[in-house]
Amino acid sequence: MENKNAIQLFENQPIRAAWDEEKEEWFFSVVDVVGVLTDQPDTRHASTYWAVMKNRLKEEGADQLLTNCKQLKMTAADGKKRMTDVADTEQLLRIIQSIPSPKAEPFKLWLAQVGRERIEETIDPELAIDRALETYLKKGYTREWINQRLQAIQVRKELTDEWQDRGVQKGVEYAILTDEITRAWSGMPTRQYKRLKGLKKENLRDNMTTTELVLNMLAETSTTDISKAEQPQSFSENMDVARKGGEVAGIARKALEERTGKPVITAKNASQLNAIVTRLIEDAAEKDKKE
Repeated sequence: MENKNAIQLFENQPIRAAWDEEKEEWFFSVVDVVGVLTDQPDTRHASTYWAVMKNRLKEEGADQLLTNCKQLKMTAADGKKRMTDVADTEQLLRIIQSIPSPKAEPFKLWLAQVGRERIEETIDPELAIDRALETYLKKGYTREWINQRLQAIQVRKELTDEWQDRGVQKGVEYAILTDEITRAWSGMPTRQYKRLKGLKKENLRDNMTTTELVLNMLAETSTTDISKAEQPQSFSENMDVARKGGEVAGIARKALEERTGKPVITAKNASQLNAIVTRLIEDAAEKDKKE
């Protein structure tokens, strides 16, 4: 089952989830849902509650419900991936009905909303873009940066589609090729780039300046174009193409740095960049107020 892991929020509480593209269905972490509905202090207590609850459901003859629950690898609180009981919307509603909680009814409405939004986005991808735009605006990004970021998402999608056509495997191989592109245009591997910005698990692109984003887009779109022209067959050939694509943006970076006398790569991350934007807005507002 191909799935995309995500974090959904219910009343500001994280619920781990995975989207099954083939079935067009969300699968939710049962432990997370149980923990929220029963106000458990942590995952360990939620797991214990769910274990007791499973025994009770078996005694009540709900074996089919429990048998149909899948297990998927999801990221735990310590950052490690572990097999976790998950349930689709229908299964989860049946489980919720067995939990005496005043939060049950709003949780059902939340489930319906999450499912409806994802299905709408599958039918009309523009809705996903609109929601992403709204999320970035709430985080304090400028519209100029957001426009570049959304374009970067499209450029990345075109590149991964090309990789898929060339037989590149998702996961490790995608990461290796991405690292090669980043190294070729920025002069450092992805891990070092993130370390420079003080990042851990955060998305590197979400912490790039507009110029960094544009150059990264140039590197990825160049890689896509070169791949279509050269049609690499092996992984080593894809590596060579990735390096060539990154070098195109690397040349542009060096030319810009020579003209401006300033380095393109910056240690500033999203929080610092957004703080600068906030100060500019506040200064402008104060100026208007005085005038």
